[in-house]
Amino acid sequence: MIPKFRALAARWTTAVPVLGVVLLVLTWGRDLPGVVVALVTAVLAGAVLSAVHHAEVIAHRVGEPFGSLVLAVAVTIIEVALIVTLMADGGDKSATLARDTVFAAVMITCNGILGLCLLTGALRHRVAVFNSEGTGAALATVATLATLSLVLPTFTTSKPGPEFSTSQLTFAALASLVLYGLFVATQTVRHRDYFLPVTKQGKVVDADDHAEVPSARTALISLGLLGLALVGVVGLAKGVSPTIESGVESAGLPHAVVGVIIALLVLLPETIAAVRAARRDRVQTSLNLALGSAMASIGLTIPAVAIASVWLSGPLVLGLSSTHMVLLVLTVLVGTLTVVPGRATPLQGGVHLVLFAAYLELAVNP
Repeated sequence: MIPKFRALAARWTTAVPVLGVVLLVLTWGRDLPGVVVALVTAVLAGAVLSAVHHAEVIAHRVGEPFGSLVLAVAVTIIEVALIVTLMADGGDKSATLARDTVFAAVMITCNGILGLCLLTGALRHRVAVFNSEGTGAALATVATLATLSLVLPTFTTSKPGPEFSTSQLTFAALASLVLYGLFVATQTVRHRDYFLPVTKQGKVVDADDHAEVPSARTALISLGLLGLALVGVVGLAKGVSPTIESGVESAGLPHAVVGVIIALLVLLPETIAAVRAARRDRVQTSLNLALGSAMASIGLTIPAVAIASVWLSGPLVLGLSSTHMVLLVLTVLVGTLTVVPGRATPLQGGVHLVLFAAYLELAVNP
């Protein structure tokens, strides 16, 4: 039965990404009836699960922290392409699109995913254990990138409104790239051991012994299918966004809720992969995914929109409101207190989830 089950799993995780891309090509830029929306949603869910499967295959082949880095960067690159595409469509709502998407990604990853993983790991294994040196470095980088890119524009005076001047935007873009590149080098080369899972006794776990390591050919196939699955996830999420917008408007909710829902859909593969790692007592892998995704979202989106602003018309609003700045500061403070001990109880996971719930509440009722 087990070989048959594995063969069936291999077939559907291969077929769904291809089906998702085909469906994306057929539906892109069109108004979709209700039946097609339901089909797109079903394929979207399948593409999410398929992406998680192939990401885990790659992670098992290349090891940590390379595996979590591949998923985080792949999702972010496709998400950035979607943001630039939507900004190119123009309209008043596109002015704040990059800011809203990046901030949503930061709150989802640093509070939603992180809190859920800490809670899952602590409930299942009594205490969630991780490396405070690597996680602290990641959190510090996220805090710096978020402050430079999302907080400072609210207080600069070179240009009216919460916007950067051209030189300030150029600096923010270059600083984002440099910091992200430096972090990746630290994570994967110089201090790779800081980002590996650890046991309760503090021993570094450099490999998973629960399964046979896939071949290089299998990993390459999974890499290609992961790319297709993520294109399908982001593209199909964009396809169902008009339906989501209609539902949000019918419910009388702010338009920013649409961005939150889309961000939640796009980050589903990372969420599922991170929770699975936490269940296996690999909380460090979960934190690599959560904080790495937040970092990639800022470090790659800001340079991309800075380049795109050369030919895109209209303002580029990056500065956060006072309410969102309070949430960001509280997230960094609480995250620091969570990271320093190198271990967490269900309480820390619950605190981060409450912060995430507060973000959702204020998105619905600003």
